[in-house]
Amino acid sequence: MGTPTLLDRDELLAAWHRLTPKAELAGWHRYELDELGEAVLNPFPSARRQIVLTDAYCQLTEQMGHLAVMSAAVVTPSFGIRVPDVVWMPAEKWDQFDRDEPVPFVPDLCIEVLIDRDPRQDLSRRVRAYLEGGSAEVIVVGQCGQVEFWGVRGLRQASVFGITLSFDQMYFDPVATRNPSSQSEFNPLAAK
Repeated sequence: MGTPTLLDRDELLAAWHRLTPKAELAGWHRYELDELGEAVLNPFPSARRQIVLTDAYCQLTEQMGHLAVMSAAVVTPSFGIRVPDVVWMPAEKWDQFDRDEPVPFVPDLCIEVLIDRDPRQDLSRRVRAYLEGGSAEVIVVGQCGQVEFWGVRGLRQASVFGITLSFDQMYFDPVATRNPSSQSEFNPLAAK
């Protein structure tokens, strides 16, 4: 059996459109496509997760302007069509495509929130795909509320955009907060 062939951007978008009518019944963007064009269903987010996503979005728009969106489908070069929790890019990039379609490239800033997610579940591949696709920064909000800034050279001490994010601890997993060593360390830039 041969190695599966990764789909290019146009093939991924065609697969997305074939899936869209079926997915509308389940809710907008409850799914993603892997690099082979296979659907990956995402569970509905909990109220806690939705609050933190909204908080991240609001803090970002206050600091960067209202050019951010939550849950936008994004075409990555190596990991299919993924749906980051929040994305931001300058106005001129928003004007380059039909905003009713998946973003045909990776935005300048992507945020992933790990509440209700297994941190080992494709997070490294997801962050790496955003960075390889042209994102200047990926922000990861951990299960304890910790904020990490990732760039193509690795973990940063601060955001290149000057962003600061802070969250009320009441929305984070109290078990993980008491025992942060239970969280899986990851390095999205480690060898593939």
